[in-house]
Amino acid sequence: MSTKRFASRICRIAFGATVIYFFILSTWPAVSRVKDIAAFQGVRDNQLFGYGLVVGLDGTGDSRQTRFTTQTLSNLLNKEGIVVSAQSIQVKNTAAVMVTANLPPFARIGSRIDVTVSSMGDAASLQGGVLLFTPLKAPNGQVYAAGQGPVSIGGFAVRTSTSSVQKNQPTAGRIPAGAIVEKEVNFTLQGRDRLRLLLHDGDFTTASRLASLINRSMSADLAIPLDNRAVEILVPDPYRRNVVDFITQIENQELEIDRVAKVILNEKTGTIIFGKEVKIAPVTIVHGSLTVQVGTEYAISQPGAFSNGETAVVPNQTVEVGEQVADSVTIPEGATIEEIVRGLNAIGATPRDVLAIIQAIKAAGALQSEV
Repeated sequence: MSTKRFASRICRIAFGATVIYFFILSTWPAVSRVKDIAAFQGVRDNQLFGYGLVVGLDGTGDSRQTRFTTQTLSNLLNKEGIVVSAQSIQVKNTAAVMVTANLPPFARIGSRIDVTVSSMGDAASLQGGVLLFTPLKAPNGQVYAAGQGPVSIGGFAVRTSTSSVQKNQPTAGRIPAGAIVEKEVNFTLQGRDRLRLLLHDGDFTTASRLASLINRSMSADLAIPLDNRAVEILVPDPYRRNVVDFITQIENQELEIDRVAKVILNEKTGTIIFGKEVKIAPVTIVHGSLTVQVGTEYAISQPGAFSNGETAVVPNQTVEVGEQVADSVTIPEGATIEEIVRGLNAIGATPRDVLAIIQAIKAAGALQSEV
């Protein structure tokens, strides 16, 4: 018995000035490492934010209309013993900003993390600015890091009295390693008797396969799927003092992922993306002078001589595409979106025709997938 193997491929079809790219996913099973499709509960980033000031701008800071900037600057100066009212401040080299950062899991005191700085007022640019000391808080109100340093932006803005030139977004930037961790998140793995593995994309079949994979690899019934996203795992006694080693063995296992049939259409660019799971049920569609017919034929499958097989009736789906002056195209062995597109390409269908026909097939209920 021969086995057909199909490599992944990209079909490029050009119609006039418009080009359609069909990305056909490989018919090989989608195999990924566990660490790429799931994460252990509790091992995650924590979002931090804070309010601060950027100084040292070249006249591109907030104007006097941004009252909270002058008020913040007045409060800062008052704490340093310089008494000045917010109404008397007229500076254009300061901007009020919101500072955000992600605290990675198991970040230790003294570790450095990147921060993002975004203008809150009417500043024209943060180019050349320096962020003053800014505490970064978690949603519980506690300070976990402090940010400070020169702001790096990926663009610029130059304005004159008659014209202006701008590239990218000059009112937002980053400070690489611009914050120091001041407090650790109270979470540890050592000593735990069970773990919970969470899939990034919920799917009952994948969750069941993941639990079975863990049980096979550890030669024990340790994992059980709780729902379409969570798998609970018992930690064996020998690994209680070294949970990291146990996690390493699990997350490097390879798992076949079950995917939902999906078709993605982009009418602006004429792009169609679909996978091997997408199938077409018997349906007939007439689009102008173009006729697309998907049907099913039945053939008799006879077993080989002296074998234990049985005679069976095998359905063969076909796709017929015809036009007034074009020859019809018959595609055997199951009708798929790929075969529909090939048939349409054979008779010179336009990109708009292809998109319209796929949408019509979906509307008719013959395309069992997300569009």
